[in-house]
Amino acid sequence: MRRCTSSMERIFAVLAVLFGAFGLKAGASATLLIEEPYGKLGFFTPTGHSAVYLSGVCAQTPLILRRCAPGESGVVLSRYDGVGSYDWIAVPLVPYFYAVERPEDVPLFADAKIVAFLRDHYRRKYLNDVVPDLPNGETPGGNWYELVGSSYDRTTYGFEIETSTEQDEALILKFNSSPNRSHFHLLTRNCADFAKDVINLYQPKALHRSYVADLGISTPKQMANMLVQFSASHPELRLSRLIIPQVPGNIARSKAVHGVVESFFKSKKYIVPSSVASPVFAGCVAAVYFGSGGGRFELGYNAMIFAPGNEPELPLSREERRAYRKALKHLLAHASLERSAGNGHEAWEHVQSKAEHELHQHGRPVLRTNIGPQVVNVGASAKNVLTIDASPQFIQALLTARLQSELQRSSPGKVSDRQISRDLQLLQRAMEEDASLEASLASRP
Repeated sequence: MRRCTSSMERIFAVLAVLFGAFGLKAGASATLLIEEPYGKLGFFTPTGHSAVYLSGVCAQTPLILRRCAPGESGVVLSRYDGVGSYDWIAVPLVPYFYAVERPEDVPLFADAKIVAFLRDHYRRKYLNDVVPDLPNGETPGGNWYELVGSSYDRTTYGFEIETSTEQDEALILKFNSSPNRSHFHLLTRNCADFAKDVINLYQPKALHRSYVADLGISTPKQMANMLVQFSASHPELRLSRLIIPQVPGNIARSKAVHGVVESFFKSKKYIVPSSVASPVFAGCVAAVYFGSGGGRFELGYNAMIFAPGNEPELPLSREERRAYRKALKHLLAHASLERSAGNGHEAWEHVQSKAEHELHQHGRPVLRTNIGPQVVNVGASAKNVLTIDASPQFIQALLTARLQSELQRSSPGKVSDRQISRDLQLLQRAMEEDASLEASLASRP
């Protein structure tokens, strides 16, 4: 009976938010995006980044907005310091997260080389007027790369509310008629301030700073908390939550998002010395942290998993994750990959580290690597991984690496049943082709 009840709850949860995820609502929508911090900077400033996705607004150029035509998926508006001296840049949804134009071209397993290749290819094609080449023709530095392929570096949380066509048109008019010149300031005009201002254009006074939890500084987590609270008293907004997982790969996983006081309280490098130097001060920090309630706000609570090109799904349960890990282990028990390399993740990283990248037929990413004098092409996306004439063992290594990354215990709640099922099916097909090839070779005189 418990299992039946659990299944029904999952079904109702899917139905409740299925049409309220990333532009699938009956009308237009605005989604507050909260992106986890990553890399060395994330260790010192764990507040993350904030942007806004608008399903009914599209980009005529990265600096000019327009209404979306039928079939278009909207645009992400974001503020980053030092991007062509502009205050905001508009990037379509799929390129913003994955640095490709179509969902089917997202690579299965990301490393720094393929991410840099995809980002620079997109920049040269669509952002060159905003972020031009250096005088010598090389790729420029700066923060522009965070506008393209965000999901290779970090996990993102989305908080979506309904909007109207009239509200979208008002925003387009305001943004297109106002100067787009950067006045970025970390404390007073940061990315969270920008997101706050955009959401408040749709719902005035919905978002504001916290002078308690964040000492008057706008932070992404505070904006999400405020939007959830505001939506609780405005059910007509039909708030829904999403998780856009970090793409599997060997790029370091992003870290949890914190507010200002929460960051101080949860960081041993700050709170421990403070407790020794001034127990009273440390006690005040603890009181603010627990009293503000920000630490109890979970970004991923009741969130669906967003997968490019598909409808959102509930994340895997612990039992489902455990079952899939057993299924993968069973598949690998007799695979040539396990016999020869022992670990699919390490085997594929070795291949990928020596590969070069290009866009093959239909613009899909391909890895080119040398096996002795022979050049081997390996399809890097789910759409072309089985269609290019590569060794089945390479394909097995790639898919095994992805599945091991998706199912690792350190990333619960960030993958759906559909994604794992697809990847397991691809791996099974690759293994069947490998077995067929071996049988064919064995039958030759």
